[in-house]
Amino acid sequence: MRILAVLLLLGLARPVAAEEIKIALVRTVASGPVFIARERGYFAAEGFQVTLVPFEAAQPVAVAVVTGNCDFGVSALTAGFYALAGQGELRLIAGEARAVPSYRTIAYLASNRAFAAGLQVPGNLAGHSLGITQIGAPGHYALGLLAEKYRFDLKSVRLVPLSSFPNIVTALAGNEIDAGMLAATPAIAAVERGAAKLLGWSGDETPWQAGGLFVTALTANDRPDFVERFVRAYIRGARDYFAAFSAPDGTRRDGPGAEAARAIIAKYTGEAPAEIARAIAYVDPDARFDAADILRQIAWYKAQGMLKPSIDGAALIDRRYVTPLKPNAAGYPER
Repeated sequence: MRILAVLLLLGLARPVAAEEIKIALVRTVASGPVFIARERGYFAAEGFQVTLVPFEAAQPVAVAVVTGNCDFGVSALTAGFYALAGQGELRLIAGEARAVPSYRTIAYLASNRAFAAGLQVPGNLAGHSLGITQIGAPGHYALGLLAEKYRFDLKSVRLVPLSSFPNIVTALAGNEIDAGMLAATPAIAAVERGAAKLLGWSGDETPWQAGGLFVTALTANDRPDFVERFVRAYIRGARDYFAAFSAPDGTRRDGPGAEAARAIIAKYTGEAPAEIARAIAYVDPDARFDAADILRQIAWYKAQGMLKPSIDGAALIDRRYVTPLKPNAAGYPER
C-alpha cells in the first residue's frame, strides 16, 4: 500500500504535457518577437510547445491557418489575407511590423539605367515600370499611398509581378524594369553590390500597418484562454524586441539587449547579425496595430477591384485580445 501511495504521489507530481501549437510565418526580422518568445521560453511558460512553420511569402501563411494546418499566423497583410478574413475565416488579433520613419520595412529601388536617366526619388515613379512580388502584395498598397502623396496616377506605373525578391533584383540588375519594391535585407544587399540604387523607404514616405497576428474566427471565439495565453507570450517577445531596437519614444536606437536579440533573430532567419542590424522593422511593444489603416487598406483594395464590396473590415478586427492604437491630433497612430 505504501508503494502504491508513493507511485500515486509521483504521478500527481508529474508536470502536465505542454500543448503543441504551430505558428505559420515568414522568416524575416519582423517575426523577431516570435523568435524571441520561443527562444526565451515565453511560450513554454504559457504551456505551449511551439513548432514554427516557415513560408516564403505571406499568402500561404494565411492559407495554412485557414486550413487548420497551423494555429496562428504572423505575416504581412495582403489582399489575399483580407479576402479570406472577409469570408469570416480569419480574425486579426495583434500587430506585427508597422512601416514608420527611421525603420526599414520595404525599400524603393531603381535600376542603374533608370536612376541615371533621372529616377532618383520615389515620388517620380509615374511613367515607369515597377517590379513587385505579386498584385495585392503589401508593397502594392504602399505604392498606392505613395501615388496619393505625390498625386500621380497609379495606373501610370506599369506593375510587373515577379513572384520573389530575387527575381526583382535580377530584373533590376539587368535593367529589365525601372524600379522595384523589396524587403530591407535583399534591398540593402542589392544596393551594396551595385545591382540597383536606393530611392527611399516606405516608412519614411507613407507610414502604414504592414503585418499582423491572426487566427481563425472559430479559435478566436471558442478558445479565448488559448488565444490570450499565446498573445501574452507574443507580447513579452515584442517588448524584448522593442527594448533591444527602439528608444523609449519609439525612434530607432539599439538598446543593451540588441546584440542578444540580433543573435536570436539570426538563428531563426539564417541571416548574419550584421544584416539583421541594417534591416530592423518596427514592432509595437504591446503588439498594438493601426486599426484605422487596416480599414483604409481594405477600402483601397476594394477600390482596386481586388476585394468584394460586401467585406466588412470592422468585423475581421478582433479587439478582445489587443487594444488597437489611437490616432493622435494629426490623425496618425501613436508610437
